[in-house]
Amino acid sequence: MQPVDLLISPRWILPVEPDGAVLEGYSVAVHAGRIVEIGPTPSLVGRYQPAQTVLRDSHVLLPGLVDAHTSAARSLLRDALPSAPGALLPASGLRPLEHRWASAEFVRAGTLNAIAGMLRAGITCFADTYLFPEEVARLAGELRMRIAVGLPVIEAENPWSGGAQDAIDRAAALWDAHKTDPWARLQFVPDPPGALRPEALERLRRIADQLDAPIAMRLHENSAVVRAFETEHGERPLSWLARLGLLRPGFTALHANQLTSGEVDELARSGVAVVHCPTAGLRLATGTAPVPALITRGVCVALGSGAAMAGVVAPDVLAEARLAALLAASSPTPDATIPGASVVLRMATLDGARALGLAGEIGSIVPGKAADLACVDLRVAAPGNAARVPDALVFEACARDVTDVWIAGRAQLKGGELSQLDAARI
Repeated sequence: MQPVDLLISPRWILPVEPDGAVLEGYSVAVHAGRIVEIGPTPSLVGRYQPAQTVLRDSHVLLPGLVDAHTSAARSLLRDALPSAPGALLPASGLRPLEHRWASAEFVRAGTLNAIAGMLRAGITCFADTYLFPEEVARLAGELRMRIAVGLPVIEAENPWSGGAQDAIDRAAALWDAHKTDPWARLQFVPDPPGALRPEALERLRRIADQLDAPIAMRLHENSAVVRAFETEHGERPLSWLARLGLLRPGFTALHANQLTSGEVDELARSGVAVVHCPTAGLRLATGTAPVPALITRGVCVALGSGAAMAGVVAPDVLAEARLAALLAASSPTPDATIPGASVVLRMATLDGARALGLAGEIGSIVPGKAADLACVDLRVAAPGNAARVPDALVFEACARDVTDVWIAGRAQLKGGELSQLDAARI
């Protein structure tokens, strides 16, 4: 018998690839942090000798969830913000607090606090956009947490940089320091069009092209910003970015709430990914991305908590998936297919990995990929048959039902309790 580190035997498995597959009575063998095989439980039990076996008779195993847009350190600002809908501060409203408190220590503590919550919610990878990104990259390696670390390019002076040009210099140095880091994948995150001077954006584009570096940017987040930009420049932000040559594979549009049909087509032609942040869009009254139209045209759509919301709500990708499905169903368009449970689960896993350039490593349960996995108890949802498991997971389960999480085969959550982090100390 072949020795392996781990054999996980849940009731159901959602491998995500192929689309819509639900496997019952299957197990996953894991060794050296990677998925060795997925197959019928009797077959794997007969061929592998695991150091540890995990049996979960009412659970579904799925790839670890991906939160493709957040600001983890803002978890420390949660109680400083209004909580009533309609009274929420935009990101700019956080700046006085951040100028007073933000520091390397603040970012480290806030990010650690957020990661603890993410693991409890089944999130094994997230994209972070905040100050002092070197601290987030350092935490990624220490905790063995997969993080797409945003290198902020901000026009205004802030606690981390003295303006856009200084930020670009700092970001380029960090890129060199972490370009081979297995846990921290770096991406440039500049201010949106209108907030960043054209010469800074031109320089950033040249550097990103030289490094083949990904770029993520808040784009068409709300109608007021789009109108103001159009009034000043005579064109909409997306058209302006296309003219500058920024819209290409490796560019991620964050939010993208205000898009015309032609702009959806432009995103599809350019190979741009979109991060849909439904909770943030509704709570901040900025609108939500036209997900059915984007998916119909072949745009990769991931899910995110939304950076400005990180101080108000704990990242919960299952909740974002549920809201995304409900929003899509409530506003169908004639030329778009309404995404169901299996589609939003792909958005929460494999498409999130694609948006971050990590689809070859995570996002589906496929032999050879990293064993980043989450187990959710469906005892209360009680799906009567395998076909109903995706619906039960999206519309009836919640973050509290997550019982186990592995990253590269290492248990981060066991029976609902953090196994590598000291929760009380955090």
